[in-house]
Amino acid sequence: MPAYVISEVRIRDERLADTYMKLAAASIARHGGRYIVRGAEPLRLESWYASDDYAEALSIREDALDRRLLFVPGIAGA
Repeated sequence: MPAYVISEVRIRDERLADTYMKLAAASIARHGGRYIVRGAEPLRLESWYASDDYAEALSIREDALDRRLLFVPGIAGA
């Protein structure tokens, strides 16, 4: 069964983070995993809900849940 993981990271040490990412990527690959997005700066689009068909959902969203909607470009051919 396919699964997707989004990992939001705050880097504290560039050198150690680089080493970690290389080791983690190798481990992920050995277990059949692959990156479809990596290191992309997400684009936040929280103010674009102008369509009539989304208006009712938008009117209750803030009371119903907290959400971050992020878009990132994919890797070509992934």
